[in-house]
Amino acid sequence: MTSAAEPAPSIDGAALLDEVEAFHRRFNVFPTEAAYVAVTLWDAHAHLIDAFDSTARLAFLSPEPGSGKSRALEIVETLTPRAVTTVNASANALFRLVEAGGGTPTLLFDEIDTVFGPKAGGNEEVRGFLNSGYRRGAKSLRCVGDGSNQSTEWFSSFCAVAMAGLGSLPDTILTRSVIIRMRKKAPNEKAEPYRRRVHEKQGHVLRDRLADWAATVRHQVAEAWPEMPEGVTDRPADVWEPLLAVADAAGGHWPDRARAACIELIKAAQEGDEASLGVRLLTDLRDRVFGGADRMPTAAILEVLLGLDDAPWADLNDDGKPLTARGLSKLLSQYVRPDNSPIRPRGIRVGSGTPKGYYADDLTDAWARYCPPPPGKSATSATAATPQVREGESVAEAPAESRHMLAENGTPQLRLAG
Repeated sequence: MTSAAEPAPSIDGAALLDEVEAFHRRFNVFPTEAAYVAVTLWDAHAHLIDAFDSTARLAFLSPEPGSGKSRALEIVETLTPRAVTTVNASANALFRLVEAGGGTPTLLFDEIDTVFGPKAGGNEEVRGFLNSGYRRGAKSLRCVGDGSNQSTEWFSSFCAVAMAGLGSLPDTILTRSVIIRMRKKAPNEKAEPYRRRVHEKQGHVLRDRLADWAATVRHQVAEAWPEMPEGVTDRPADVWEPLLAVADAAGGHWPDRARAACIELIKAAQEGDEASLGVRLLTDLRDRVFGGADRMPTAAILEVLLGLDDAPWADLNDDGKPLTARGLSKLLSQYVRPDNSPIRPRGIRVGSGTPKGYYADDLTDAWARYCPPPPGKSATSATAATPQVREGESVAEAPAESRHMLAENGTPQLRLAG
């Protein structure tokens, strides 16, 4: 006979997650099947937050309003424990929310673009809260008290956080997130209208059942080391570990669906992510500038970069100014050569001149460490459409047709005289 203090062991976790997913499908139109899987697992993981060492952020993002992001948060709110929705909150308020009694809250941050968007300023304290709260035990030192009567206290920031907003988020937050890129419903995509006074109660029933099920698997999940799909390591593994642990505890088809969703969403995030400007520069240099050449003058590099229609280099700043030699040097100096010294421009012998430029050997270590795998296309396929820098000739003085083709193809093969 089961005592009243023990959780009931008979809850079918897989069937319960099926019901949670079906509830989302009634009101949310997500872009992929993987998104339904990930969001369902995230709802459940919020009930087991005290069993994990880390928590995945959930980010509903879209380029345009009216894409269902806020509705997605509304449904998540009905299914997660101690859910608190905010549009704008100070870091101090967030720290105190997490420290308040009653259990770890689930924080739902709508219109997150107003916090991190281009017109919102830095909001470094909120960013720090969201970054640090990704791991258990994370604390921040804050001042408390009135006027001159101040003291310091440590505040925890560990909690489950779901966000919704336009555009993107800082890289430090994106890399800690399961990213769902929302879009407007197509004419053939339908969702049931959500009526809070009716459907919230239905969601809360599922929420309470998730809490009951979580109580039966908490020990199992806390001791779990879920097997990661091949190639999933480092930060993506940290993000997905709690969700895969939930799937394994539920059983049924959820372990397989979870790992398929993990691979799909990680790949989509990597392909759709606007990598840091430095990584984008390194990748463009490798794939579209050097193309097998062992050295390139700065002038030639800039000419190729500024001619790429799908790259940011021609209007890099808010004032529309292009990347300059100084800006190129500043970006590359963040990375190091194989001997661990910063990448710097060096003199390149071109005929009787020695213009400043860069050597491929100086970039190889950074290319290997930071860039995605190179495309399968041969780097020499565009050789015929690249400029030839001859003795005593600058890139600007090269034949116009060569410079035009260079800008269009972006894969120069520089031949150095002498």
